[in-house]
Amino acid sequence: MTHLLTQAFAEASKLPEADQNMLGRWLLNELASEKRWSRLFAESQDLLAQLADEAVAEFEEGRTELLEPEKL
Repeated sequence: MTHLLTQAFAEASKLPEADQNMLGRWLLNELASEKRWSRLFAESQDLLAQLADEAVAEFEEGRTELLEPEKL
């Protein structure tokens, strides 16, 4: 465990039990969410490559237009 994480847990251990549980629940949910996003992103590589190929083809065919943010 890194020094910073050890320090964070040491500070968290000073909190009331309810706050510690809330922080622990939040941290576990964040870690699960990161794992889920990483898995979904890894599983979507083929689809992302296909979408990128389609976008390039549309651009090369002149079927795209410049984005003008001030007109949005």
